[in-house]
Amino acid sequence: MTARALIAVADGSQDLETITLLDVLRRAGVEVVLASIENRRMVTLALGTRLTADAMLIDVLAQDFDLIALPGGMPGAQRLGEHGPLSERVVRQAKAGKLFAAICAAPAFALQPYGVLRQRRMTCYPAASEKLSGCTYVDQSVVVDGNCITAQGPASALEFALTLAEQLVGKAKRKEVEQAMLVK
Repeated sequence: MTARALIAVADGSQDLETITLLDVLRRAGVEVVLASIENRRMVTLALGTRLTADAMLIDVLAQDFDLIALPGGMPGAQRLGEHGPLSERVVRQAKAGKLFAAICAAPAFALQPYGVLRQRRMTCYPAASEKLSGCTYVDQSVVVDGNCITAQGPASALEFALTLAEQLVGKAKRKEVEQAMLVK
């Protein structure tokens, strides 16, 4: 059975983080659905990259996913954090023990408001860590705490995506993707 991942995206999501997640997970053979929370599939990322999502988030919320991942970037992370249906879906994912992940500003601006970081070790963009409460901030590129995976920012995007791939399809597939990408 093919692993399935949902990446929710908004206007203002971080370009490198969004594209790296898509690229690496698809290289690993994961079925990825990029879903827009906007009222259109075309989103404009934080640095101006235009990206057409595979679907509207509202149309895929009832589907099962092995992973839900949120890119950072501002104001994208804040927009994801304020999206009620996405919040409810991530909470269900967390309670079901399935993987959920966020990078950069998204742990602080989306996962924190959703209430899924309580009692967890996690990381985020360092300046955003002041918004956190009820969890333990760790100054590392990527932190895995059970079914919650978080990362610090654009420079962490490749390691974050590879970690997610490993969680979904195993170490051997991660190594294969790393070799194909010339990751040292």
